[in-house]
Amino acid sequence: MNKRTFLKTCSLLGASVLAHSTAYSSTSPMTSKQHIIKPKALPRGGSIGIVSPSSATAHHKDIVLAKQIIEALGYNAHVAKNVMQRRGHLAGTDQQRADDLNTLFADPSIDAIFCLRGGSGAARILPLLNYQTIKLNPKPLLGYSDITALHNAILAQTGMISFHGPNASSDWNGFHVDQFQRLFEQQQRMRYQNLDKQDGELVNRDYFTQTLTPGVAKGRLIGGNLTVLTALAGSAYLPDFDGAILFLEDIGEAPYRVDRMMSTLKLMGALDKIAGFVFGGCNDCNPGAGYGSLSLDEIFNDYIRPLGIPAYTGAMIGHIERQFILPVGAMVTLDANNRTMVLEESVFS
Repeated sequence: MNKRTFLKTCSLLGASVLAHSTAYSSTSPMTSKQHIIKPKALPRGGSIGIVSPSSATAHHKDIVLAKQIIEALGYNAHVAKNVMQRRGHLAGTDQQRADDLNTLFADPSIDAIFCLRGGSGAARILPLLNYQTIKLNPKPLLGYSDITALHNAILAQTGMISFHGPNASSDWNGFHVDQFQRLFEQQQRMRYQNLDKQDGELVNRDYFTQTLTPGVAKGRLIGGNLTVLTALAGSAYLPDFDGAILFLEDIGEAPYRVDRMMSTLKLMGALDKIAGFVFGGCNDCNPGAGYGSLSLDEIFNDYIRPLGIPAYTGAMIGHIERQFILPVGAMVTLDANNRTMVLEESVFS
């Protein structure tokens, strides 16, 4: 008997207290027909909350720099209560980190939320988040890496679009600022295409892209960090992959581990449902010592090419110096021939 059946049976027996024993109950995962919720647009000069839902920061200067970045962008910075807490490698207990996020979503004076950093631990707080509050107070949430857990859980549980991009403590270079201003302030329907080759280069080595399978596909954008995404397999915190454009990135993973995670996506049926595929950066994803290793090219040939869907690699996504800010849950058109993605809708209400 599964949990849902058990709770239903208990209710029929009059033990209704069991049905309310957790603070925030999970709803069913997002389906392809679920209504998408768009966050409210960030008002000029508004307030941005800083939260740390994953690993702890060892340096107070990270918070100072995050505040300075937000203020330099033209907004007021508000640091959540428990950002400097610590439990092991985590930025406080699970409850403290969840409380900060729930509080920022519920606070009407906060217009957007930036995650301070990634690391590990965001998945631990997913059962503690108040998805009803998030649904009733949709506001932009920005971050990447371990924040992948939040993006997918929030999309699955509420249908709300959130943003995969630099954390508050990331290097906010001119590329990131331009992405932020075009998407958040000018509300452009972004065209995501890698930068041209640098001055003095004969070919575009730094921003090289490669078509795996040509074609054009349209679907809702889901994904993020491959390791974090596959760790959610079997839970209620993954959105429906049906007809989606899947984007992935990672760092520090040997090819055999990438292969294992791609195998997980295949075995769970996710890869057979998607309409298109984009892979970004995979820094330090090199084979270790031993008898040999599959290359990333071979891994994608094994898992992606047989799907026959439009796909390309090398997009400016992930743990790289310059990365796109991508709206998770938004409708995009992927053009694998030209290695681009284009937003097909406004991502703000």
